[in-house]
Amino acid sequence: MYRTIEETAQYLELPKDYVYSCIVSGKIRAVHDGEQFLVNSDQFTLYWEQMEQFQAEIQQFLSEPIPADPVINDED
Repeated sequence: MYRTIEETAQYLELPKDYVYSCIVSGKIRAVHDGEQFLVNSDQFTLYWEQMEQFQAEIQQFLSEPIPADPVINDED
């Protein structure tokens, strides 16, 4: 599915100026149809998978209990 820059920015939850700069620099692949840039949204599948995995890892880390402090007796 092809999206405009505005639709892509909403889809990625990023500012449209940033999306445009990524297109111009080649970080995001896009097609120019003579009037506007069109971005294929299938190229972001890996991005969303990695974001979901990262969020799951963060939630797992945050749900781990804090270990108890060891009791250290200094005999000096």
